[in-house]
Amino acid sequence: MQIFTLGLNHQTAPVAIRERVAFGTEQLRDALGDLTRSRPVQESAIISTCNRTEIYCAAGEPREALSWFADFHRLDADELQPYLYTFPERDAVRHAFRVASGLDSMVLGEPQILGQMKDAVRVAEEVGSIGTLLSKLFQRSFAVAKEVRSSTRIGANVVSMAAAAVRLAGRIFPSIGEQKVLFIGAGEMIELCATHFAAHSPRSLAVANRTFDRAEALARRFSGQALLLRDLPDHLPEYDIVVSCTASSLPIIGKGTMERVVKARRHRPVFMVDLAVPRDIEPEVAEMDDVFLYTVDDLATVVREGVNERESAVEQAEAIIDTQVGQFLHWLESREAVPLIRTLRDQGESARRHEVDRALRHLARGDDPRAVIEALSHGLTNKLLHGPTQALHDAAAPERGELGSLVRRLFQIRSGS
Repeated sequence: MQIFTLGLNHQTAPVAIRERVAFGTEQLRDALGDLTRSRPVQESAIISTCNRTEIYCAAGEPREALSWFADFHRLDADELQPYLYTFPERDAVRHAFRVASGLDSMVLGEPQILGQMKDAVRVAEEVGSIGTLLSKLFQRSFAVAKEVRSSTRIGANVVSMAAAAVRLAGRIFPSIGEQKVLFIGAGEMIELCATHFAAHSPRSLAVANRTFDRAEALARRFSGQALLLRDLPDHLPEYDIVVSCTASSLPIIGKGTMERVVKARRHRPVFMVDLAVPRDIEPEVAEMDDVFLYTVDDLATVVREGVNERESAVEQAEAIIDTQVGQFLHWLESREAVPLIRTLRDQGESARRHEVDRALRHLARGDDPRAVIEALSHGLTNKLLHGPTQALHDAAAPERGELGSLVRRLFQIRSGS
């Protein structure tokens, strides 16, 4: 077996298992070195993210890789087995192409995994655990991902609430980088939204929460400011974008508050996203001029449209991958003939050198150059054709026809010649 993949992901294992087999950055380097030095695996690369841990190997045995995987994390192989998948060569190639293209991600078509794969390859190259086969596999995976993204709409639309919020904000403001952003709450959804907005480098960022410590911890991650929820009315006019998601049973921001905010802002537009259920912002705020309020249902519509369009691109993406898998496997198969080709050429080169040396000796003693060249060409012809001629002569009748067809193909002899 030339190439195989062993691993688990968000579809096969819960987070409690995934976190036990994850590799940290420094740990990854030690792991790659250990896997290729102490086990019968000649090449290896490891992709380890919050959603997957996968080991790509060349010239090894899956059984040995599983044993190493379990030993490295001090786990019993039988404990891991129910969550693992092992892909042999063709399936391993297809899997790598699908992962790089975002078809195997929790969020269909997301591009983050491609960067993570490139990081994994870079680390493997630095450690020296990757060779010709895996290097070719990953480079082709990156090329396939590029073709899928350029030829389909697999990544054309947003498919998360956080990304949808950023997209809608971009319709109101030419540049998020020039706006001040306020997040109300400090839960998982707010953290995700903050990550997406922070990627656009807003002019400032703040987090307001009932508990100051939680607001401060989240704000610090994005070099932002922390506010107490009770101080919100005094600070609201400062912000152009407001994203709220708390567990409050009653609205935090009412129409009266926003009327004062709009007046203080001199009617500069405010973009607001209410992701809370029950809602944090009174519905009547949406009726105000200069306020653009979107609810979780509004964002869900954007997300749903994006998911539908991405799903419609999957069939096209799979067709591209099928073609590329076939081409890569053909390359792998052609490598099996390399030793024979090398031996054949070495044999031909040996015959050439022998005849040239003999010709030079004859020329040195003054023989007729024309006769020397004739002898050289006859000698080369006889040496190069002796093998196939003898094989045809010695072949039994049943195999002579097949051998004859093969000789015609190898020497490109046209029918009737």
